[in-house]
Amino acid sequence: MAARALSAAGKLFLAGEYAVLWGGTARVACVGPRTHAWVRPREDRHVALHLAEGTLRGTCTPLGVAWDGEVAPPFLFAARTVDLALRAYGGEGPGFALALSPSPLGPGGRKLGLGSSARATVLVAEACRAVLEAGFDARVLALLSHSVAQGGKGSGGDVAASALGGVVRYRRYPLEGLQAHLVDGRLGTALASAPPLEARSLSSVQVRMLYAFAGDSASTPVLIRRAEATLDADARAAFVRESDALGHALEDALCAGDFAQLAPAVEGLQRLLCTLGPLETDAMARILALARAHGCMGKMSGAGGGDGCVLFAPGDAEAAALVDTLAARGFHAFPLTLEEGVRGEGAPPESLRAWARD
Repeated sequence: MAARALSAAGKLFLAGEYAVLWGGTARVACVGPRTHAWVRPREDRHVALHLAEGTLRGTCTPLGVAWDGEVAPPFLFAARTVDLALRAYGGEGPGFALALSPSPLGPGGRKLGLGSSARATVLVAEACRAVLEAGFDARVLALLSHSVAQGGKGSGGDVAASALGGVVRYRRYPLEGLQAHLVDGRLGTALASAPPLEARSLSSVQVRMLYAFAGDSASTPVLIRRAEATLDADARAAFVRESDALGHALEDALCAGDFAQLAPAVEGLQRLLCTLGPLETDAMARILALARAHGCMGKMSGAGGGDGCVLFAPGDAEAAALVDTLAARGFHAFPLTLEEGVRGEGAPPESLRAWARD
């Protein structure tokens, strides 16, 4: 076994944020900047998980990791993924050291809403697969561990985007069969026979995109529970039908580079999300109004109630002018670059190599 350097990028939902929870299709973009991981084997059976917040240690067992102490919140998603990777491996396994670089933060050190937990889960799943020389599908393992770590909530679209790259068309993965084998020692067998990830990375996107951070963070599980309490089964089905139609129009416009076709789809998606309740904050409303004033369009990205908006511009000049205007009004905004999915790198940042030496 050899050491391995990896990187992965974050996500932004472009369409289908809630519909994907109820059987619909989401479009999710994999966007930069990238973060990094460095994993190296050890000569013992100990695991050392290094983050900017410190180090979590434990011992490999066939049932996961026996951690030396309580798993603190910053380590939750990474530790859960290491734990499930060892259960899927099914043996005592070699030990290893794994270091993760921190996700990018916005003003005041706040998370930007770009899928930091999903990105970490994808990196850790692939790092574990590599260092254990295991045969499990790291993408499916990442979907499972991310869901388990957040109590079964969420669609997994953020994980799929970070794993696959580009703009991903995604339907919710059926995790129920895997969840039944979390503690019976047969997770590896269940993963081997699990269905493939139902997602497709679009071949080409030709519209300029930006992101504007609205300045607040929201609790996605709380917002999901509120939305599910608002709509009965018939209303959810109607919501999914409209979301899927608008998402299809958005996808066509993105691939054709047709801003005139894209604008009504984006507007319709924003209007549809607002039918679920007060998801659009005052800051979001200001961002979207400024976008329209510059000939651009936008919508909230994700569950709403905070985080930010994905914005679409017809040209470079409009995009640059919008970023300047948003910055002048105190909003953190920047152009988006579509990124590849998780990938190997020639070398890790030196800080990660130093963390993982012990």
